[in-house]
Formats: sequence, C-alpha cells, structure tokens
Amino acid sequence: RWFTHFYVVSVLWNGVLLIWLFRAEFLGESLPSWIQDMHHALGRNSQSKDVGNEHFSALLVLLLLWLHSCRRLAECLWTSVFSSGVIHIVQYCFGLGYYIAVGSTVLCQVPTNVRNGKELSVQICWYHIIGVTMYIWASLHQHRCLAILANLRKSSSGKVVSLSHSVPFGDWFESVSCPHYFAELLIYVSMAITLGIHNVTWWCVVMYVLFNQALAAVLCHEFYQKNFSSYPKHRKAFIPLV
Repeated sequence: RWFTHFYVVSVLWNGVLLIWLFRAEFLGESLPSWIQDMHHALGRNSQSKDVGNEHFSALLVLLLLWLHSCRRLAECLWTSVFSSGVIHIVQYCFGLGYYIAVGSTVLCQVPTNVRNGKELSVQICWYHIIGVTMYIWASLHQHRCLAILANLRKSSSGKVVSLSHSVPFGDWFESVSCPHYFAELLIYVSMAITLGIHNVTWWCVVMYVLFNQALAAVLCHEFYQKNFSSYPKHRKAFIPLV
C-alpha cells in the first residue's frame, strides 16, 4: 500500500516534466535552467543535432510513463486490496527517488536546445506503432492480473472479506506466478521500442526492471510453493517457459 506514494510522486513529477517538454517542443520555450544544468552534468551535448524523430519519441515515452503512473495510482486506490505488510524505509526512499529519476532519464534523451527555433517534426514511425501497441497490450494484462489478485480477497458483492494469500488463476497466472511483474517488464520494453530501439540508456533502465522484478517474482514464487502444497507445478516464477 505504500507504493501509492510512489505513484503520487510520479504522476506529479512526470506530469510537470511532460508539460515542460511539450511546451519546449511545440511552443519553442526553453527548458528550465536547472534541467539544462542537469544535462551538462550528465554530459549531454546541448547542441547535439536532431536525430530523426528523437524529440517526438522522447515526448511520447514520457507520456506513456505518466499514463502508466496514473493507472497504477488508480489501481492502488480503487482496485488492489493490500495486506498489513510494510516496506523497508530504505526501499521506500529508493522507490521515491526512482520515479523521479526515471522521468528525468527520458528528458535527458533530448538536447537542451530542443527546437532551436525550428518546428517539431512529428512523424509516426513503425517503432512508435509497435511500442504503443505493446504498451497497451501489456498494460491491459497487468490490470487484469491485479484485479484477479484483488478479487481473491473480496466476496462476490465486492466486499473485502480477507487479507490472506490465496492461489490466483486466470489470464497469465496460468503460466507464471507473477504475471503483473512480467507485464511491468514488457511495459518498459515497449518504451525502449518507442524510443527507437537504439537508446542504450533506456535499455539500462529495462535491465534494472528485469532484475528487480525477477527477484521479487522468485521470492513470491517460492512463497506460493512453500505455503500451498497443491500449487501448480508447471508455473514458472516470472517469464513463461523460463
């Protein structure tokens, strides 16, 4: 339930970044000076030339990241049923920092001069279509899986009747123990595709999400196997068939 705080911060922070980038791209305004300073500190060349559709791709990914945070916040508030478990203070602080850093990472893929007096060239490319399609597909499955988990603790009328753990069935749960973690990975992969596939920085973010979600999935998978003797043996922890 403390993850709700992460998504509140992400919606607010990444929403502000999205507005700044949108105004810079379409209205020709300059990015705030502190963002330009951050670019320089990270070694980003403020005068780097426009590489194809790089600016529009970054704007689209920042929008997808913000929409993802909005959906997850809504699910935390109105869909999920949380137990009384708590989060470690170090993990809590790291999570807050992560959602601030990840939006800033997208912004740093765009040169600080942005338009430089020129109109933004908005051209829909094949990787935008594939990335957004994959994003929608993974997001729908993640929502379905989170709803399945929530319904395990609710009666048929929708009233919360238990906070204990049960074995989930349906959708991607038939293949893996933690399909919502797998969907999270796919969402970040879809953003890497939307950025044009070649962006090494974002693939580093994807690798972080892979290891982070895989560790959580393995621990959850072991919990299911330990506490439920009839737990389906064919299920994998995180990625189908792996």
